[in-house]
Amino acid sequence: MSSINAISPDKLARLIGVPHCPALIDARTDEEWGSDPRFIPSALRRAHASVAEWASEFAGRAVVVIDQNGQNLGEGVAAWLRQAGADSADVLIGGHVGWAQSDGPLVPAANLPPRDAMGRTVWVTRSRPKVDRIACPWLIRRFVDPTAVFLFVAPAEVQGVAERFSAEPFDVEGAFWSHRGERCTFDTMLEEWGLEMGALQRLAVIVRGADTARLDLAPEAAGLLAASLGLSRMYPDDLEQVEAGTALYDAFYRWCRDATDEPHNWPATKPGKAP
Repeated sequence: MSSINAISPDKLARLIGVPHCPALIDARTDEEWGSDPRFIPSALRRAHASVAEWASEFAGRAVVVIDQNGQNLGEGVAAWLRQAGADSADVLIGGHVGWAQSDGPLVPAANLPPRDAMGRTVWVTRSRPKVDRIACPWLIRRFVDPTAVFLFVAPAEVQGVAERFSAEPFDVEGAFWSHRGERCTFDTMLEEWGLEMGALQRLAVIVRGADTARLDLAPEAAGLLAASLGLSRMYPDDLEQVEAGTALYDAFYRWCRDATDEPHNWPATKPGKAP
């Protein structure tokens, strides 16, 4: 019988990518990690043996612990997190293996930039973002690294800042994480990280249309472009704009995932018909 502090892969899949997703902790052993160095989207790797040292980091938060098979290692880490003040700490039923067997998406760790001393990926790009440079931070924080750091600098200084501060340049000409042919940086990241979920692929078309002046690619592209340009006028601070844009992309993602077939019109019902 499963523990009451457990969550199924299908339920977790519905939480990944949304603002209220729990913190995901990949607590597999080094040997287990070495046999499959991929992680569930947005999961943070933490050593189970030192849980007493880092558990307080998740106080007041909901957490899901991922071990190899959803057994005692995960149960122990989750128990430590609860006693350290986590709002809840569940174990993923079946663990990493069960998730993989259910064809859940997995991000290859080797395809991420090196992390800093605090375990964060650090990124740098041009200041005054519009579309791709908001979409990509949203994607990274929601699906890859919730702790990621983004540096916005003058266009001419991107490469120098990248070298001096060990940051990964993105959405700049000549960078690995940039446009490839007719596809934009958002597309590149989805491809490199194997994020092939239908909702993200649908969103990618909208982003591509808005970012590359091909508004014919998707009816929603014009709306995304308009909202993005409006945000760029509202927020002189790039990081504040990223935070505001995050809510915009949260909404577009949920539409892509859950609401594409929902109509809306006026009047809501035909005359003479009950609502």
